[in-house]
Amino acid sequence: MGERRAALVTGSSSGIGLGIATAFAKAGMDVTLNGLGDAAEIEKIRSGLERETGVTVRYDGANLMQPDACTGMIESAIGALGRLDVLVNNAGIQFVSPIEDFPVDKYNAIIALNLSSAFHTIRGAMRAMKAARYGRIINIASAHGHVASPFKSAYVAAKHGIIGLTKTVALEGATFNVRCNAISPGYVLTGLVESQIPDTMKARNMTREQVINDVLLAAQPTKEFVKVEQVASVALFLTTPAADEINGAALNVDGGWTAQ
Repeated sequence: MGERRAALVTGSSSGIGLGIATAFAKAGMDVTLNGLGDAAEIEKIRSGLERETGVTVRYDGANLMQPDACTGMIESAIGALGRLDVLVNNAGIQFVSPIEDFPVDKYNAIIALNLSSAFHTIRGAMRAMKAARYGRIINIASAHGHVASPFKSAYVAAKHGIIGLTKTVALEGATFNVRCNAISPGYVLTGLVESQIPDTMKARNMTREQVINDVLLAAQPTKEFVKVEQVASVALFLTTPAADEINGAALNVDGGWTAQ
């Protein structure tokens, strides 16, 4: 295998994950995509990105709710590309509800995908990264990894947890040239955010416009949504030599939300 880096990005069939995977491929990394969606549409994305960039772009449809599927996906990526240099844990779901009405199955699903899947993928990748004496692990957290909002008990718990996991892995990998950092975006207008607008309208008895202006962007001093490309650029930066001494950090890309 040559010197080309290999990356795996979970939840990369759309949204932030696809933006990160695209940035990596354009920078010359081989990439493994993962995520849900229509098989034909995902293949169109995969083949188009491969054709555009000239790197190898794979797809693994592993169900990250299952621990064995997480580790199997890591093993498959290493087997196919010969290495795994960069792992991005991005996959996530959301549900909005008062805690007394919060469905237990929804809570369990959010913790499994937004937090536990990152544990399992890192666990699967860490031995190979230590042996190679190189690894860059990036966990997509959230402003909700630092502060809370009502009606998001599971999501806030998971994102606080992912920042704690990031710090622990950063310490364990430090002397092996394995760096682990988190990115904490504010609101990015992805499908995940779009999908919670109706639930928030219902929970708060608001119109769509009120939810966007008075709830979603109320906390972001810039009054602007974060762009997918901005998050992707930070992720790419974290894989460069300039970021070698950034370890265990949670970088806020939130328009000033958590500065308040």
